[in-house]
Amino acid sequence: MHIWINEQLHEIPQGDSLFEVRDRVKPQADVVILNGFPVSSDRLLKDGDRMVLIRRGEIPSADELESLLMARHTPGVHARIKRATVGIAGVGGLGSPIAVALARSGVGRLVLADYDVVEPSNLNRQMYFIDQIGMTKVEALAATLARINPGVELVPHAVRLTRDNVASIFAGVDVMVEAFDDPQAKAMLTETFLSRFPEKSLVAASGVAGAGPSNTIITRRAIGNLYLVGDGETAAAPGTGLMAPRVGVAAHHQANAVLRLLIGENPV
Repeated sequence: MHIWINEQLHEIPQGDSLFEVRDRVKPQADVVILNGFPVSSDRLLKDGDRMVLIRRGEIPSADELESLLMARHTPGVHARIKRATVGIAGVGGLGSPIAVALARSGVGRLVLADYDVVEPSNLNRQMYFIDQIGMTKVEALAATLARINPGVELVPHAVRLTRDNVASIFAGVDVMVEAFDDPQAKAMLTETFLSRFPEKSLVAASGVAGAGPSNTIITRRAIGNLYLVGDGETAAAPGTGLMAPRVGVAAHHQANAVLRLLIGENPV
């Protein structure tokens, strides 16, 4: 029968057990993951099973790293998203955690666009560090993402997005993400992208500010290929700031919507 070991297809005898295979292939492995879940007891393997063998503290090769990063993923998902390209317009409070989530998920290519630089007030909710203050956000984020998953191709654009450059920058994406905090920029990106690429999906956000209940943030289909995340009401304003928890909830709604679109599932 055939099973996958660290994402490589192997033929093994019928009736072999999990630990028998581990002891043959990598006896020093002290973490064994079967079909996306860590196990500590032996069991018989079935045709098509996926097992990952990990030795704690070992720095893997580039090929092994990819398989180990995906060891806890739902089987079959990584192969479908590895070939995908996702565009992210704005890499601040929403865009930077979205990019981190998608890099950890194994999306193959991320196109990042933002003209801004990292400043101290960003650190309350964005995926940046004190020593990155003053760097362009796309440069800083690309450096962080490369440390998380060097297998992701990163295409950073330190530019202000306009109606004239949106189509050229994001022409090759499979799914687009709107992650601005300025209403006019949101409207421009959404209108421009969907008019130029009506067959592609865009995941946007509206109403993510404050410290309100997490459960008021939802994902819904607005119209056509436009999906909207948030409560649709709570904008940043005097007395209503941007807080890491609620912004993070919305960002991960967006990232999950992107993931579901890439694997052909309804994100709502």
